[in-house]
Amino acid sequence: MSENRDHYNRGGLLAFGFSMAFVFVFFIYIVFVNKGVDLGENVVDPNAAKGPAGPAFDITTVKEPWVSSPELVAYGKKFFMTNCAMCHGNEGKGDGAAGAALNPKPRNFVEGKWTQGEGIIAHYKVLQHGIPGSSMAAFGHFKPADRWAVLQFIESITNNKSKDDPAKVAEFAKTAQ
Repeated sequence: MSENRDHYNRGGLLAFGFSMAFVFVFFIYIVFVNKGVDLGENVVDPNAAKGPAGPAFDITTVKEPWVSSPELVAYGKKFFMTNCAMCHGNEGKGDGAAGAALNPKPRNFVEGKWTQGEGIIAHYKVLQHGIPGSSMAAFGHFKPADRWAVLQFIESITNNKSKDDPAKVAEFAKTAQ
């Protein structure tokens, strides 16, 4: 008669048991004991102010944003860099990366060859309503003070300055939304 014996691989069973115990202990170590890996990366925000930060400019405190001031122009430049530079370029020359594929090309603000009328009132209307048939979108969703700040920055870099009467600009600005 043949003997009844269980035939299994005792070494394989031991290896499997050891592997399972190792995986379980390693899992416990990773989840509960290990603090993580520090690669020593010091992430620095490139837009962070260098040196001591002064008081932040608050556009909502400006009563007449259509009247230029150095603070308003600086705020307008930051706003321009965030919202307009991708098409119009960092210097406002119409050479932005996103503007390369547009037809017609974005306006060169430095030369100041205006197609929708000269003066800051006409520019405000373009910013608010856009230019139909072109790539210039309407930015009426911006706050009016932000639009005035961008226009003050553009006015500071253009060679073709606005000749609008300040009284007419003030009258228009009070009704502009």
